Amino acid sequence: MSGYGFAWFAHYFVEKNRPATFTHPLWSLLGDFKMFGLMCAGKMDGEVARCRELQGKSAP
Repeated sequence: MSGYGFAWFAHYFVEKNRPATFTHPLWSLLGDFKMFGLMCAGKMDGEVARCRELQGKSAP
């Protein structure tokens, strides 16, 4: 839970946007659970690569 404070700070002052938690709290929570599950299963790198491909960006 303490990670939310750092994330919200970064959204406001680094990315200059509003976290989805404030406008779509249920979707935000479900997304957190999905990412946690992917990390525990060791599949987060593949998901990040898939999302970058969808956005047309290359992986580093």
